[in-house]
Amino acid sequence: MHIDRKQSRQMSKAPIVLAVDTPELVTAIEWVKATQDYISVYKLGLEFFLTFGSEGVKAIKGVTDSDIFLDLKLHDIPHTVSGAAKAVSNLAPRYLTVHASGGAAMIKAAVDASPKTHVTGVTILTSLSEEDVSEIGYGKNSLDSAVGLARIAVAAGAGAIVCSPLEIAAIRKAVGPTPIIITPGVRPADSAAGDDQVRTMTPKGAISTGANLVVIGRPITQSWSAGAEAMRDRAAQIASELI
Repeated sequence: MHIDRKQSRQMSKAPIVLAVDTPELVTAIEWVKATQDYISVYKLGLEFFLTFGSEGVKAIKGVTDSDIFLDLKLHDIPHTVSGAAKAVSNLAPRYLTVHASGGAAMIKAAVDASPKTHVTGVTILTSLSEEDVSEIGYGKNSLDSAVGLARIAVAAGAGAIVCSPLEIAAIRKAVGPTPIIITPGVRPADSAAGDDQVRTMTPKGAISTGANLVVIGRPITQSWSAGAEAMRDRAAQIASELI
């Protein structure tokens, strides 16, 4: 089997999705340049996309061969989600998120509109506690709700699932080995708490439990205050635990 240079580079990187959360495009580009030897995927969220649009995504893609995770969490009627997914399909993101709670028809609409992208079903947000899940109106607890949403998403054609670390094993059992499981709510053992995540695990623990990719943000990006080399070293340190 032939493996090209890009594939070879990507295979040597850690299964980390770096959350590029900064209001400065120049800073975002420098973050990518500093860490791309170790990071498999860069996550560009709603704030990034609303601020910099398609040109911002293209600017990031222009400085890395790592994949792009476009985290827009689309959630609307199927026709609208289809149009939105089609509108960003020219950017060729590897992953595009939709809320799995939008239902099978909505998810399928996104899949049909962006066939070269892994439409990624977001289950239960990692910022939600059990009390939050109940208060919102889910009839089941967070674990059972996440598993049900994952089943719906995969059946509708989603290629990937986002869930908290605490739901990885149950979702893997429910959807089988093929769908990609992406897990936010991971925190290196030496990182202080204080972010928005409630249901957490270490990156190594999440991968061992069955996740394919772990989303990490501030534990790496906060090193930028000490310069590009410090951020690179931090990315390398965390990556070394996962390769």
